[in-house]
Amino acid sequence: LSVAYQPIYTLDDGKICGAEALLRWQHPHLGMVPPSVFIEVAEQSGLIENLGRNVLEKACSDAARWHLANGTSPFISVNISPRQLRSGELPDVVSNALRNSGLLPHQLHLELTETAVLVDEAQASALLSRVRATGVKVWLDDFGTGFSGLSHLRRVPVDGVKIDRSFVADVLRDPDDLALTTAIIAMAHSLGITVVAEGIESEGQYGILRERGCDLGQGFWFGRPMSAQELAGKFLA
Repeated sequence: LSVAYQPIYTLDDGKICGAEALLRWQHPHLGMVPPSVFIEVAEQSGLIENLGRNVLEKACSDAARWHLANGTSPFISVNISPRQLRSGELPDVVSNALRNSGLLPHQLHLELTETAVLVDEAQASALLSRVRATGVKVWLDDFGTGFSGLSHLRRVPVDGVKIDRSFVADVLRDPDDLALTTAIIAMAHSLGITVVAEGIESEGQYGILRERGCDLGQGFWFGRPMSAQELAGKFLA
């Protein structure tokens, strides 16, 4: 198991500003095992809590050593599973990771899916409020795929939403996807929420998302997941 990092860029100027931590498993016989396979097993078995804690610690430690060419510090976003949220220990786990690494709270962004929030919305709201009070940001991942996504923005404190890649994939071909993406951007901005597009794979997708006012983006067009050392080089380029 190892942690890879996919760079995240500001769309208005095309500059790198952060990265998402992604867990990878290179099996000696099976090769690269997809996260969709082993993350689900880890979630069901309960191993995800230890895995999640280790990824958070590793990501914070790596990010604490990164610096942008302009002298500022980039952020790191880390995925949090439903089970990690249900345990109720998230604020303490986050606090320990920041203290041990020296990373500043505003440099850490936690990503949660709608599923994680739905398990117990009241508890999720309370825990995330405690985390945000320290300066850590909270992003809602895969936004737009669930029917109750809009209600979460009223009841769960979030700083950003990530437009699901299924919308981004067809944003140039499907007028409905473009209309929905444009509406998500406008709605989020009216609430003071940052919008991130994932799965950007072409210059055309990048161009139209920038034109519609999307704040941040990631995807193969910008860069594939890479090692901490490779990413550090991009930050200083």
